[in-house]
Amino acid sequence: MPPAVAVASAPMRGGEGTKASAAMLLLALSYAAAMLMLFLCAGGLGLSSGSGSGLVGRRPAAPMPPGSVYRSHLMFEHLLPDMRASASRPNPVSDVSCPLMTTHYKKSGKRWVPCISKRMAQSALPPSNGFLVVEANGGLNQQRISICDAVAVASLLNATLVTPAFHLNSVWRDSSKFGDIFDEEHFIKTLQKHVRVVTELPEDVSAQFDHNISNIPNMRTKAFSSHSYYLEKVLPKMLELGAVRIAPFSNRLANSVPSNIHALRCLANYEALRFSVPIRILADNMVGRMIKKSSLTGGKYMSVHLCFEEDMVAFSCCIYDGDWKENIAMENARERSWRGKFHRPGRVINPEANRRNGRCPLTPLEVGMMLRGLGFDNTTSLYVASGKIYNSEKYMTPLRQLFPLLQTKETLTSPEELAQFKGHSSRLAALDYTVCLQSEAFVTTQGSNFPHFLMGHRRYLYGGHAKTIKPDKRKMVLLFDNPDIRWDRFKHLMQDIRRHSESKGFGFRKHDGSIYNLPMPECMCQQAEA
Repeated sequence: MPPAVAVASAPMRGGEGTKASAAMLLLALSYAAAMLMLFLCAGGLGLSSGSGSGLVGRRPAAPMPPGSVYRSHLMFEHLLPDMRASASRPNPVSDVSCPLMTTHYKKSGKRWVPCISKRMAQSALPPSNGFLVVEANGGLNQQRISICDAVAVASLLNATLVTPAFHLNSVWRDSSKFGDIFDEEHFIKTLQKHVRVVTELPEDVSAQFDHNISNIPNMRTKAFSSHSYYLEKVLPKMLELGAVRIAPFSNRLANSVPSNIHALRCLANYEALRFSVPIRILADNMVGRMIKKSSLTGGKYMSVHLCFEEDMVAFSCCIYDGDWKENIAMENARERSWRGKFHRPGRVINPEANRRNGRCPLTPLEVGMMLRGLGFDNTTSLYVASGKIYNSEKYMTPLRQLFPLLQTKETLTSPEELAQFKGHSSRLAALDYTVCLQSEAFVTTQGSNFPHFLMGHRRYLYGGHAKTIKPDKRKMVLLFDNPDIRWDRFKHLMQDIRRHSESKGFGFRKHDGSIYNLPMPECMCQQAEA
């Protein structure tokens, strides 16, 4: 017997002897458990104590497919000296030969310009069939979808639209009203020849429902309902009651509608919906300051939309650090915003597959390496649009190292200027939207409504060309899973990814595509260059 479990034979009193015996027994059991664990671990690792020992190792776990695990930080440490050495070279933003800055329409001698008015009939509005009340849910650009689709549905029904109410979302937590974000008077005036819009129900109609819009029957409409559904199901109810309500209303109208309805969507989105005066004043000042700070690139700057806020990382169910702090933070964020959604029976969460399939938000570090690989050096003036970045100090520091001229809405404004927008995520997003809209090139890092709308708006303003870098993240994660890669090889592969990605930015809407992302050809026409 090992010395550790040998029992002393010296005489003891009754109580002390019992305690000592119990202690010795516990010690013996602990020793036996430790030896058993050592035995099992040796077997599990496939270890043996010599030929014929009888230990059979378990089959080792299969290695993860490439791109499954976040290892970009290791690549960053490896490539940082080369990225620093490659600084201060010609900047693609000011290089006219850069593919991003070359618009495709120039090859044909024609350019695309807005022509909404040509697509819409100009005639007196017939008497209204009733009032349409809708509730816009989500963040800024999801609200835009609801508003523009509400304008289209009001036209279909020949209804009077009440300016949409905004739902207080558990994620966005913004109590702003329509007039806080958008110029309500301009909205009504721009649409007046096509759709009647009022700020509230008339007194007599409101009285019918005891001055409570919740008493108006809610037509729970399915997502992407056809225009015929509204004519066959919603219109009869409106004629019967004088008013109908649809809540929620996000994405409640199909993408496939008559061309005149698409034109009306464009009129609402690009002409009628302009931001409120306080937002416009500060946003225009921010654009001016950004241009002034971009003197090294002729007043041109790039913008990046980072989707790396805590709730976005949590919703993606992706793993980055993988430590207990991250696990707790992500679980708390999911429960706070989507109570129980991620624990429903049958739901399977596979972070490794999410990453391989390009569903994980790019970290600021990854965005920085991507841009440097594409040739943008440390003289590039970069505007970063985002909410509060998750673990900001850790993840933003590498991006600032690579792009020291980086700006955000917090660095472009004073605390006093930004104070009126604090706590209102949609108004803050409107500032980001405006600065990104005016940038020379835009970089999107995760699918969301923000880049979806912004790319469409940029196409509308810039001759049909979005001038946007949209990386293929399924290819990117494979590239980032090689910490020992050489810098020249990394750059070559980044250029190859760009050539085969959706970076060209020019395109036409297909039958079921979104007019908000691809306004051609319904809302734009070709005209000869002067």
